[in-house]
Amino acid sequence: MAKAKPAPKDKGNGDYQADSIQVLKGLEAVRRRPAMYIGAVSGRGLHHLVYEVVDNSVDEALAGFATRIDVTIHQDNSITVVDNGRGIPVDIHKTEKKPGVEVALTMLHAGGKFDKSTYKVSGGLHGVGVSVVNALSEKMEVWVDRDGKRHHMAFERGDTKKKLEVIGKAKGTGTTVWFKPDTSIFTEIRFDHATLATRLRELAFLNKGLTITLKDERKGQQKEETFVYKGGLAEFVKYLLGNRKPLHPKPVTFEAERDGVQVEGAIQYDDGYNDNTFSFVNNINTHEGGTHLTGFRAALTRTINEWAKKDGLLKKEEFTLTGDDVREGLTAVLHIKVKDPQFEGQTKTKLGNSEVEGIVKSVVNDALGEFFDKNPSVARAIIAKAVSAARAREAARKARELVRKKSGLEGGVLSGKLADCSATDPKLCEVFLVEGDSAGGSAKQGRDRMFQAILPLRGKILNVQKARIDKILSNEEIRTMITAIGTGVGEDFKIDEARYHKIIIMTDADVDGAHIRTLLLTFFYKEMKQLIDAGYIYIAQPPLYRVAKGKEAYYAFDDKEREAFVKRLTNGAEGHGNIVISRYKGLGEMNPDQLRETTMDPTKRTLLKVTMEDAVEASELFETLMGDEVEPRRKFIEENAKFVRNLDV
Repeated sequence: MAKAKPAPKDKGNGDYQADSIQVLKGLEAVRRRPAMYIGAVSGRGLHHLVYEVVDNSVDEALAGFATRIDVTIHQDNSITVVDNGRGIPVDIHKTEKKPGVEVALTMLHAGGKFDKSTYKVSGGLHGVGVSVVNALSEKMEVWVDRDGKRHHMAFERGDTKKKLEVIGKAKGTGTTVWFKPDTSIFTEIRFDHATLATRLRELAFLNKGLTITLKDERKGQQKEETFVYKGGLAEFVKYLLGNRKPLHPKPVTFEAERDGVQVEGAIQYDDGYNDNTFSFVNNINTHEGGTHLTGFRAALTRTINEWAKKDGLLKKEEFTLTGDDVREGLTAVLHIKVKDPQFEGQTKTKLGNSEVEGIVKSVVNDALGEFFDKNPSVARAIIAKAVSAARAREAARKARELVRKKSGLEGGVLSGKLADCSATDPKLCEVFLVEGDSAGGSAKQGRDRMFQAILPLRGKILNVQKARIDKILSNEEIRTMITAIGTGVGEDFKIDEARYHKIIIMTDADVDGAHIRTLLLTFFYKEMKQLIDAGYIYIAQPPLYRVAKGKEAYYAFDDKEREAFVKRLTNGAEGHGNIVISRYKGLGEMNPDQLRETTMDPTKRTLLKVTMEDAVEASELFETLMGDEVEPRRKFIEENAKFVRNLDV
C-alpha cells in the first residue's frame, strides 16, 4: 500500500485522541436497510461509499492537517483512499475500551465530528460515514501512520477480523483505507471513473491547494488524473463557464470570516441567458439551496440595483431589477464553512441556519460594491445585461399570459393535438411526448385511453440553451407542452398542478430522434427542472428489431439481443434460415399493437427515469451539446463515438 506523506504540524485544532470520538452505537441496521444510509444499492449508493471515505480525508484538510488525498480503483473494483492527515486515533477509548480507530469503523454515529475541538467544520456531519462503508464491504483494511508507527486493522462486513497491531515504523502521519464492496448488498460492483472524477475535481476546486489524485488500474481503463487548483473557486467558475463568452475577463471573488462563518465565492457573467449558481456548505453540494444562497441572491440584487440607480443607468420611475434579471448569464460558486450547520431533511442538501443569511448578505454587499466602484466599466456591462433581461421579462410575462389564456385549465378544453386520458388523478396518468404525427397516430391507437395521453410534436423544438424565456414561450410546440403538463413555467411553476406524474419522451432510435430527445431534456432541465427533481421525466425504450420465424416473434433492443433471439430460433445453427429480421428506423413503422406491446404497456415496457445526480456535470454537458461553440461539441462526439450503438447513417 502507498505510504502517507507528512502533514503540517498541529495548528491548534484540539487534541485529536480516542476520547474525541463520541459514541451513539449500533451497526447491524446498516446491512438490513443500506438505502437508509447511502441512498440506494445501485451505482449511486456504490459511489457514495467512496465519497464517505474521501470526505473524512477532506475534513482533515479542512482542519488544516492534510494536503493530499490519493484514490485508487483496483482491478477487482476495490478502492484505496490515502491521506496525509493526522491518522485516525489508535489509543484506547475510555468508555468503549477499544482503540479509537476500531470505534470509528465499527460503531454507528461514532466520530470526531461531534467534538468541536477536533473539527471546527466538517462535511461528514452525522459520523456514520466510514462505519457504514465498513458494514457494506466484504472486506476493509486500514493502516494508520501515527506517533512514528504504522498500525493495521482488518474487517469483514463490519466485524473486526484482525485487531489493531503495530506492523512497522512510519515516517509521517496519515490514514490508508482499502475496501471491497459487498456483492450481496449491491446490484452491481462497477465504479464509473468519470463519476468519481467529477466529485474529486469538485472537492479540489472547493479546497484551494489540496491535491487529489484518481488512479484507475482496471484493464483497458488505466488512467491517472491529478486535481489541484491554487485559484480555488475562481478556477471553478472558469471551468463551469466553459466556452461561453465572459462579459469581464476575471471572476469577481470574495472571501471573509464573520462570527465564525467563513464565506467564499466567485462570480462571472457571460453573454448567455442562464443562471448557473452552485452553492456548497462544508464541501457538501446544497443543490436545494438554503439560507446562504438566499443571502447571496439578496445581496446581488440589492447591490446591482443600488449601483444602477446611483450611476444613472436605471431611472427612478423605471422598473426595479429582479433577482432573475440580475442572475441572467451568471456563473457563480458560493462555499460556506459553518461550525454547526443545520441541514433540512436527511439528504443534507438545504441549509437552515438563519444567522448565515445575514452574514453572507453582508460579505457579498461589501465585496461587490467595492468591486463595482473599482471597475465601473464591468459594472455597467453587467447592469446593461440585467436591464435587457428585465425588458425581456416583461415580454415573457405577456407570453405567459398568452399560454395561460390558451390553457385548457381555464377553458375546459385542452388546446393543441393532445389526446388526453380519461383518468383525473395525476399519480395514475402519463403523457407520451411523441416525435411526429405518424408515430403519434400509432401511439393514440395503441394506448390505454384510461391513463395514457399522447402529445405528438412536430419537428424539432427550439434549442432553449440559446434563447431567452420570451422567445421560448413564443414557440408553439413548447407552449402546447407547457399547457398539457399544467404546471406553468418560471415564477408561475407549481409542481402540485402537474397533470401527469409520468412525462415520457418517445422518439425514434436514430440521429434525429436523439437530437429531439436532447432538445426536450434541455428544455426540462433549463425551464422545468422541478419535474426532473420530482422524478416525473422518463425516456421510452422502443425496440430496434423484430426477429420472427413463423408465428414466433421477439423484439430486440440492441444487436446483442437480436443475435441471441436468432440463435434461439435456429437452435444455434449457422445462418438465419427462414428468420425475418425487421429493423425499426422509426416509431411510425410499428403498427399500434406492436408499439403498445413493446413500448407502452406498463407490464412489458422498459422506461428510463431521468435523474439529476450532478447538476454541475449536467450543465456542462448541455452547454457542450447545445451551446454556440462547435469545437467542444466536435471533440465530445469524437471521444464518445466509440460508445454509440444502433446509429443510423
